[in-house]
Amino acid sequence: MRRVLVSGVIALLTVGVALAQEGAKGGGAKAAGGVAQALTDLENQWAKASKASDGDAVGAMLSADFVMLDSDGTLHGKADVVARTKKSKWVTNEIGDMKVVAHGDSAIVTGTWTGKGTDGTGKAVDAKERWADTWVKTASGKWECVASAAAPMK
Repeated sequence: MRRVLVSGVIALLTVGVALAQEGAKGGGAKAAGGVAQALTDLENQWAKASKASDGDAVGAMLSADFVMLDSDGTLHGKADVVARTKKSKWVTNEIGDMKVVAHGDSAIVTGTWTGKGTDGTGKAVDAKERWADTWVKTASGKWECVASAAAPMK
């Protein structure tokens, strides 16, 4: 009787561990897919807001201590990015080739940008760049971009 009981407990534990591992795999993949979709959506909202010169919408996605390394090597904080976005006028502002790599409550999104128009300083732009954005999930569950960097593509 004791052997049957021990065998039954071992069988239940084995099945329980197998189900837990399967759930973790599925949940992990689903969670990673959810993060990728959420951040891809945010990046697309950023591009749309930029094209519409909606600096406030862009600012809502950035952390208070956000830093941008522009393709010309200059650094910009959140307030500067918001102000420059409001003054920009884009004919073309498109992103593509996005890839998301999640690391727990942070993620890096890379992609390409094609822009034609006038930037926030009044300078004419006709460029293609590669960029990388670093996002962090806050305690409230909101994703915020904390850093962005861009480099020209040839």
